[in-house]
Amino acid sequence: MDSLFLANLSSPPLLFFFLGAAAAFLRSDLEIPTQVAKFLSLYLLLAIGFKGGVALAESPLDGSVWLTLGSALVLAAIVPLVVFALLRKRMQIADAAAVAATYGSISAVTFVTCISYLDASGIAWSGHLVAAMALMESPAIIIGILLYRLSQRQDSDQKTTIDWRELGREACLNGSVLLIVGSLVIGFISGADGKAQLAAFTNDIFLGMLCLFLLDMGIVAARRLQEVSEGSSRRSFGAGSMALWGVSFALINAVLGGSLALLLGLSEGDALLLTVLGASASYIAVPAAMRLALPEANPSIFLPMSLAITFPFNLLIGIPLYHQILRWLA
Repeated sequence: MDSLFLANLSSPPLLFFFLGAAAAFLRSDLEIPTQVAKFLSLYLLLAIGFKGGVALAESPLDGSVWLTLGSALVLAAIVPLVVFALLRKRMQIADAAAVAATYGSISAVTFVTCISYLDASGIAWSGHLVAAMALMESPAIIIGILLYRLSQRQDSDQKTTIDWRELGREACLNGSVLLIVGSLVIGFISGADGKAQLAAFTNDIFLGMLCLFLLDMGIVAARRLQEVSEGSSRRSFGAGSMALWGVSFALINAVLGGSLALLLGLSEGDALLLTVLGASASYIAVPAAMRLALPEANPSIFLPMSLAITFPFNLLIGIPLYHQILRWLA
């Protein structure tokens, strides 16, 4: 466990995340321009989607692949139900539904960081896990909204309607979802030839781009954490509660994902990726969807929980912890 933890702690991407966080806490003017940060996000989604598509093309699409993809969808449906049940009596319905959607969805950056961790450790992983990640992005958004509508209907006699067309469009055609799915399809179609053509772009500079992105994420996460601390006295669900639930949900959902991976008999790398997908939380796709579909929800609760607490916890402690536990249980 110590060697895995230290290896992750000394990895350049994580160290750049710490640098960004330190810059924010020290009130430095270090900052990644918004458009550059957006470009880095687009690059990471494109690169990992393309590489996953190539890996998928090079592996047989047998029953185990489809079983894994189906299980990922089940995980994406179970997690928001568990989170909502735990929070339903502890906060407003809209906030509980938004947090449920946040933790039911996934963090592509945590997934990409885990892939970098596996590659550095020389552990193989399968391309169809990228497809699983893409599939898990949207269902939790729909389930979170549905939970809110159903609970609202139970608590009042007022009938509420759901704009399923707009909700489905937001969930399925969200930019991050569309890019990673499209890149996956392109990688699958182009195969080995496409891999050779884009190797310099998707492989050679990948780690450096990830370091820049995590530098920005460190700045943003630290600032969010400061905002939570400064405003916690004005909220009933303050910084302490957010920290407790942010870490607890990562661990609970990791248990769900890891148990599913062990039941499926996945390889070491694939099992860790599915566990991390379960343990991660969205801070890009879900906030965008909640802004449209659930404006009643307070973003100062679900966004800091995912970005300022769960995200750094998974990067620093979660990934090596989940890896070691899976090794013990395998």
